[in-house]
Amino acid sequence: MIKILFVCHGNICRSPMAEFIFKDIAKKQGVEEKFYIKSCATSTEEIIRGVGNPVYPPAKRELEKHGIKCDGKRAVQLTKNDYENYDMLIAMDNNNIRNMLRILGGDPQNKVYKLMEFVGSNADVADPWYTGDFDITYRDILSGCTALFDSLNKL
Repeated sequence: MIKILFVCHGNICRSPMAEFIFKDIAKKQGVEEKFYIKSCATSTEEIIRGVGNPVYPPAKRELEKHGIKCDGKRAVQLTKNDYENYDMLIAMDNNNIRNMLRILGGDPQNKVYKLMEFVGSNADVADPWYTGDFDITYRDILSGCTALFDSLNKL
């Protein structure tokens, strides 16, 4: 089983979108049992008294437009232990990577990636919390997750 953790700043927009898009791709290909997929935040901004906020409503609506459900998902924060528990930790942008490396204490096994690397780009996935462009974020994440899935399916 391949264990993947998608990471963004608050775990209410981009990383949960990536989590559920990747799960949807794997399910449609009939191989969901080959993967363990989760998402988390580098910050605690969306976690109040230990309880994470749900997926941001516009992000949830964008997923639903494509037939993808994310019910029950709540924000959680990345921990140092996640490094040992996952095969890949995939960030949405360079700021996420910087914060991940601080929390994780480095990346000695080269497990940390940026999602758009899988499409041959160093671009960030723009944060729709600020841009309001949930459709563009969905498109970029779908492209990255599809390329990631294809690269792992070749293993």
